[in-house]
Amino acid sequence: MSDLGSDYDEEEQGPYLGEYEGERNEKEERHGKGKATLPNGDMYDGIYEHGKRHGQGLYKFKNGARYIGEYKYNKKHGQGTFIYPDGSKYEGNWVDDQRHGYGVYTYPNGDTYEGEWQSHLRHGQGVYTYKDTGTKYVGTWVSGKRDGAGELIHANHRYQGGWIADQPQGKGKYVFDIGCEQHGQYIPVEMPQGGEDDAEEAQTIVVPKWRAGEISAISQYNPAEDGNVGQDVDIELESGDTAEGLGEDEEMQQEGSGDAVPGEGGAEGQDGEAVPAAEGETEATAGEGEENQEGGEDGGDGGEEQTAASPTAEDAEEAD
Repeated sequence: MSDLGSDYDEEEQGPYLGEYEGERNEKEERHGKGKATLPNGDMYDGIYEHGKRHGQGLYKFKNGARYIGEYKYNKKHGQGTFIYPDGSKYEGNWVDDQRHGYGVYTYPNGDTYEGEWQSHLRHGQGVYTYKDTGTKYVGTWVSGKRDGAGELIHANHRYQGGWIADQPQGKGKYVFDIGCEQHGQYIPVEMPQGGEDDAEEAQTIVVPKWRAGEISAISQYNPAEDGNVGQDVDIELESGDTAEGLGEDEEMQQEGSGDAVPGEGGAEGQDGEAVPAAEGETEATAGEGEENQEGGEDGGDGGEEQTAASPTAEDAEEAD
């Protein structure tokens, strides 16, 4: 869901620049306060400097999108609000026409992300909130995906641990409101996924499985203790255990409460904010000469990213 282009460039589109009403300098360049209706049907009302949008302005796209904020030499730069055709909205900082710095993105389905951005993608510390369930992920993001130390907060329990490439992995713990916690670790397990037709080649997918450990009184969470974040996890299986066998007998459960994070990976669907490019956003493209618009940052479907399930059946259902 990134803007792949920029607003209509009045300097590079030929001699006809559309209709303009406003101030000019001695060189007859658009300079100062002015209003313009561009050849492609877009409209701009704001400040110009030497023929370029520079300063505070309002840009309206003919597809219904609009940007209200700061420009620097025809590019969105500084604080600004972008409202997309599908109703999603980004409020925050821009650098060189991209979401960069601190900002809040509201998806079409009501989910929100508040935190740091880099080159149109969630990157750094941020909070993603699922509107339907109230579940929140608080932690580190890398290039649009959860990666590093994080916490997934549900109504009556939470998961604290490490994430790699948008999936929980390594040591962590579930903390329950009743006053206890369960330690354990998520390990990646390959699962066969073949077609019904014998002619189809069987494929395997990697899913995180929870291997439960001891249950104890609640202790304070320290991300630094999760030394395996970002590293491979070595797990010795008892004699006779197989990857497929690490299921109910081992109290292992697959992460996936059904919550998904829209992504920037293409259209925020895929620019790289889902899922993520799928984080669910669909990119809307403005008309010829216009800036390409995000269609809702990562898709906003809220169905891409999976959340860690509770180690108990009752709590696992809660997230759904």
